[in-house]
Amino acid sequence: MTNAATTLRLMDTHAHFDAFVEEGSVAEIVRRAREAHVLRAIAIGGTPDANTRALQVAAAFPDVLRATIGLDRDEIGKPVDVVLLQQQMRHTQVVAVGETGLDYHYGPATRSEQCALFSQMLELAAETRLPVVVHTREADDDTFALLREYVNRPGVDAARPGVLHCFTGTEVFAHRLLDLGFFISFSGIVTFKNGEPLRAVARTIPADRLLFETDAPYLAPAPNRGKRNEPAWVAHVAAALATERGVPLQEMAEQVWENASRLFAWRE
Repeated sequence: MTNAATTLRLMDTHAHFDAFVEEGSVAEIVRRAREAHVLRAIAIGGTPDANTRALQVAAAFPDVLRATIGLDRDEIGKPVDVVLLQQQMRHTQVVAVGETGLDYHYGPATRSEQCALFSQMLELAAETRLPVVVHTREADDDTFALLREYVNRPGVDAARPGVLHCFTGTEVFAHRLLDLGFFISFSGIVTFKNGEPLRAVARTIPADRLLFETDAPYLAPAPNRGKRNEPAWVAHVAAALATERGVPLQEMAEQVWENASRLFAWRE
């Protein structure tokens, strides 16, 4: 007899594996993920070292992991090896460009530099016909303006232009992004006691554009707050979103599995 426990399939759509690679624990992390029914995860790049590590783990665990390649806002002012990025983005295990984007919380003075780098990554995403994984914080207007320009570029698939990861914005901003064709991904923040405003936003996202993630090793969900996050714990995010949206966990998991498989072109 089959039941939800044996058929559940979860995907962590955003996890940073750098610390796991450094300590040699990737195999253990993957094992624990599988035990929690997390059968796939996206290993995120964002710096030259993170890009290399994401490719490394995706190649080592091809049935479980895929990689993203890009440069995030912390890479402003550093040399950009465009040729290397283009080569890495064309690797068969690479499913998106990123993470990349804007963060004005700590760096509003670098707005122009952040926008320039973000725009460059969006150009590479269009050129390589890959979706983009976007980080944005306190930069709604600039993020929207650059993404609106991006979705009209040749090479961008209107059905899967990208995802706003670890979304923490307003309902209005979320729906502006949805109008551009983007997916919206929620992290463990939706499980936090003070997360009700974000849970309210999550309830309004169309089912076919919703994703969930850990953003490991950050933002561990309740009941594991304060610990180092890992892909296995995306199950807590999935359960919280299922509860908020009033659907069975099995239904939520299958919908997000289909959404993520479509976005990242990761089929059976």
